[in-house]
Amino acid sequence: MSRNITAAVARADRSDFSVEHLVLEEPRADEVLVRFTASGLCHTDLEVLAGRLPTPRPVVPGHEGVGVVEAVGPSVVGFAPGDKVIASLDSCGSCRNCLAGQPAYCPQHTALNFEARRSDGTVGIVDADGRPVHDHFFGQSSFANWGLSHPRGLIRVDPDLDDAVLAPLGCGVVTGAGAVWNALRVHPGSTVAVFGAGTVGLSAIMAAEAAGAAQIIALDVHTERLALAAELGATDSVDVSSADSVHEILSLTSGEGVDYSVECTGRPEVMANAVEALAALGTAAILGVAGLDADVRANAFELLKGRTVIGSVMGHQAPGALVPRILDLYRRGRFPLERLVRTYPLADINAAVSDSRAGKTIKAVLTHLH
Repeated sequence: MSRNITAAVARADRSDFSVEHLVLEEPRADEVLVRFTASGLCHTDLEVLAGRLPTPRPVVPGHEGVGVVEAVGPSVVGFAPGDKVIASLDSCGSCRNCLAGQPAYCPQHTALNFEARRSDGTVGIVDADGRPVHDHFFGQSSFANWGLSHPRGLIRVDPDLDDAVLAPLGCGVVTGAGAVWNALRVHPGSTVAVFGAGTVGLSAIMAAEAAGAAQIIALDVHTERLALAAELGATDSVDVSSADSVHEILSLTSGEGVDYSVECTGRPEVMANAVEALAALGTAAILGVAGLDADVRANAFELLKGRTVIGSVMGHQAPGALVPRILDLYRRGRFPLERLVRTYPLADINAAVSDSRAGKTIKAVLTHLH
């Protein structure tokens, strides 16, 4: 059996998304059929559209999906039709990193998430002409009104929560917040610089404020985003369109630099600045997605001051453990995710892309998928 769906497709011969009518298979024994109601637009999806990641096209991207379970395969346990779920990354579930609660570092991460197909090489979608379209992107391909997911990537959530607010939790929000809490372990009284005030950066700022950081410096080229960062917990703001980021951070910290820096732009030169702005014994977390051949450069002598550079993806913790922590703060008014979100119908996905690239929208969330 199969069903007709509507989805946004990235094709190699187009620079934008095409919204198409496709045909989706019914779930296999280990799969969950999800009726998606919202999906966040992430920088990673735009890298797929541009062909800069190892994801074959045509493909239905989308890896910040929210929806309702419609059906489950016979071998699926833990989920039932009617469950409201957030879809996050896929993983093997049996390697030492998965068993240690770190599925983002699964050795099969690239194969299961970026290759956009089942582990046996098959896909679950064909287009109107019967040609295969890659799906299972991050185990969901949620730029569609229906998709096939694996239960390992699903997180059950309360039905009363707003779908548009939940969507960014699939990737962007957990990436920023989790890096602060789990990778950097920001502590009360510490100093933090956040490079980039998009979804990831603003989530890092809210997490740093919740962790008790004494000084949080937000850096961006958009004054509106810096103003929002100040409302969400940043104590200082730097407009890097007209100022040198490292110089300004040193000035704001009496020449010492910061204990922690969070890089959220994916630009190698900004990554270098995030390292250079550290105090002795400071740590920089690199979160931005750069090209596969990008390098991070640092002065070797300065690293002798005890500086550390780490990478972090998906919050450095299983999303199933991290998402409830964020939602607890959200319910208490301490993590106002709704301030980041602007919704667009799926049919207007290319407008959402344009606004996101121009900095007009922080987190575009696609809705009206049905």
